[in-house]
Amino acid sequence: MFRLKVNEQTELRLVERRHSEELFQLFAANRAHLQPWHPWVNLMQSARVVEKAISVWQDLYAARRACHAGIWFNGHLCGMISYMSVDTANHWTALFYWLDEAHQGQGIMTACCRAMIAHGFEDWNFNRITIECATENTRSRAIPERLGFKLEGIVRGVEWLDDRFVDHAMYGMLQSEFASAPELGHGFSTQKESESLAALVPA
Repeated sequence: MFRLKVNEQTELRLVERRHSEELFQLFAANRAHLQPWHPWVNLMQSARVVEKAISVWQDLYAARRACHAGIWFNGHLCGMISYMSVDTANHWTALFYWLDEAHQGQGIMTACCRAMIAHGFEDWNFNRITIECATENTRSRAIPERLGFKLEGIVRGVEWLDDRFVDHAMYGMLQSEFASAPELGHGFSTQKESESLAALVPA
């Protein structure tokens, strides 16, 4: 079972069915916050719907096609971070994340991204990790820029948000770049999933 300690306050764990109500309440509390960039949140209208989504996420993890982890900060679920659409043939994934509005500005997501990036390169043996954000989503874009990802281009009109098409900024990092990235701790080792990454402190 996936479990990754980020620092003394933060831990990543697979979301399970027993978290359905807690995750639904988090979606409900953050609906207005998430909806401008993540309109899928409007589909999460009950704990039962969330439970069905979690079942799909568990199957994807078992097939090593995705990893949907909850973010626990001081024991409270406050967001998610995921490997999406894992391409096992080409050793590639996209990193996706969102955080409760009340927990923003504390370096939580930057620390979690560091942990998942290291885990992806060292344990899942990815050759490439991408982060894709709407060009106007400056808060989300700040994370790959802070962590040393390269802006590889702008994909035009790729997503429909409410009433308009938006462009996406595509960021990427290769395993060979991770090994020497100062923003990521010069390739610290995650070793096993249960081991502590206490050196990963919020930026």
